[in-house]
Amino acid sequence: MISFVTTNKGKFVEAKKIAEKFSIEIRWVNLEYPEIQGESLEEVAYFSIKFLSKEIDDMFFIEDSGLFINSLKGFPGIYSSYVFKTIGNEGILKLMEGVKDRSAYFKAVVAFYDRSEIHTFIGITEGRIANEIRGDSGFGFDPIFEYNGRTFAEMGEGKNEVSHRRKALEKFFSWLTKNF
Repeated sequence: MISFVTTNKGKFVEAKKIAEKFSIEIRWVNLEYPEIQGESLEEVAYFSIKFLSKEIDDMFFIEDSGLFINSLKGFPGIYSSYVFKTIGNEGILKLMEGVKDRSAYFKAVVAFYDRSEIHTFIGITEGRIANEIRGDSGFGFDPIFEYNGRTFAEMGEGKNEVSHRRKALEKFFSWLTKNF
């Protein structure tokens, strides 16, 4: 059994479903840990793993993700959580007023600590920033991130089939079945 360290129950439930397809059992460890504001998601994940490796004796993994808007030079990127809490979807739409290039992507990094090494797995989903908030479900930037004409919020559970997190988790679980 592998531990997934996250305070987000929704992330755990999503990861558990994906893990089951690989016959992997995961355990939820609801533990807060510091997330530095580094240069990349990989750097943030690496720091978090180093911190948690002193707290957890077992093998474990974490997941960090962000929204990267091309015309804003990757903003909010690693600052996605903070930006969402401070300016939200409305603030991003305000920043995007009059911007023609609305291309963006969600990126997820899964970092796994095997008690000696850190292994990372990346998932990316390309899309664009919608012109308005759309959809009733989802969290974070889901109501403004458009994938194939629909926002993640409009897709409901269908989002989980194409999400950046799913892609990273599938790479991780596939690797895990071959290496552990």
